Amino acid sequence: MIIAIDGPSGAGKSTVAKLISKTLNFEYIDTGAMYRALAYKAFKNSINICKENEDNINEMLKNTSVDYDNNCIYLDGENVNDKIRDEIISKMSSKISTIAYVRLKMVDLQRAIAKNKDVVMDGRDIGTAVFPNANYKFFITATVEKRAKRRYNELIKKGMDVCFDDVLSDIIKRDNNDTTREISPLQIADDAILIDTTEKDINDVVKEILNHVLNGGKNVL
Repeated sequence: MIIAIDGPSGAGKSTVAKLISKTLNFEYIDTGAMYRALAYKAFKNSINICKENEDNINEMLKNTSVDYDNNCIYLDGENVNDKIRDEIISKMSSKISTIAYVRLKMVDLQRAIAKNKDVVMDGRDIGTAVFPNANYKFFITATVEKRAKRRYNELIKKGMDVCFDDVLSDIIKRDNNDTTREISPLQIADDAILIDTTEKDINDVVKEILNHVLNGGKNVL
């Protein structure tokens, strides 16, 4: 079974997906982390992420392995969970995800990882491009202000000195990048269930999704 959860940055989809996977004992795959892993490798090797640098990026892709196992992201065999969450890596991953041949490569990897497994996969284009025939599709969103506030609080807890207006501006830019890119833009699949988390507790969102999945697509609440 494949459960696809899409949505913009800061909507809470990763947190929800992790809880869903834990409850159902499914493999959780964070596709955003996969792009972050690529961005981290580019950063580490001083590779500029731009369309004009296609040869170097392509060469990096040929010599890169990205895998997801037991809720951990592996880059070339190394667990990089704790190395891909810096803000600079987030911004670089947003850039690298707009490159068409990078997305095509990542879609192949995501499909390979999910082969013969029950998975919960979250990202921007899971229900529309990666697994258009997923058993269940959900699109989780929230107002841009709410999403920025969540991201701001997350960074503050990490001890980072950030300004809310800067975080809000960054979220708006990411939304624009995600929705206007040429290949697999962020959009709601026709058969996806839309869930607005602006005023919802995360546990209520999890219950809503589980209720739908465990009742064969029928929301009985």
